[in-house]
Amino acid sequence: MEYIINQIRLCGTLETAPVFSHENHGRRFYSFYLGVERLSGTVDRLRVLADWELLNRADCAWGERVLVTGQVRSYNQLTETGRHLLISVYAESLELSDLEPEDQVILTGTLCRDPVYRRTPLGREICDGMLAVSRSYRRTDYLPCIFWGRTARQIAALTTGARITLTGRLQSREYTKQLPDGSSEQRTAYEISAVNAELTRD
Repeated sequence: MEYIINQIRLCGTLETAPVFSHENHGRRFYSFYLGVERLSGTVDRLRVLADWELLNRADCAWGERVLVTGQVRSYNQLTETGRHLLISVYAESLELSDLEPEDQVILTGTLCRDPVYRRTPLGREICDGMLAVSRSYRRTDYLPCIFWGRTARQIAALTTGARITLTGRLQSREYTKQLPDGSSEQRTAYEISAVNAELTRD
């Protein structure tokens, strides 16, 4: 039987006030951005979804540090320029905290396309993959992942359908998208940067 592992734990600073996102089965969900500082000093701005009752109990305000636990989720967002994969953190718990910045992800899923191995301009080994992670009610989250060094070589040897478990962090990255009309726009990509990964056999 396939088991579901999708866990994330974040501790960071509330950078924006919650704004209404959507309503589902009578529950009102709000989104906000959490800034999580890396050891390098770079700050990942991560989108968090939480229902109103959770936010109300936490009673947090802009600029405060909060601890969020939950799952990484993906949504296909339709815009004027096409479909975009929107990555968010679905909050299952939320509370004020004085802990140090934290960003830990554990996922078990299936590679839904063959990994792509390459080297960065500075020569670092990197492998791109897309992980399909099962969710309740027969839903699936599709999460872009990057693997480095020896782990990149190990993942590159796998093919579509391989099932892996990884640990890492959710990170944000700014990039410039060239549009068909010749213009460009700034976008933010979200991906799981894996610290380690291993083949899983259920």
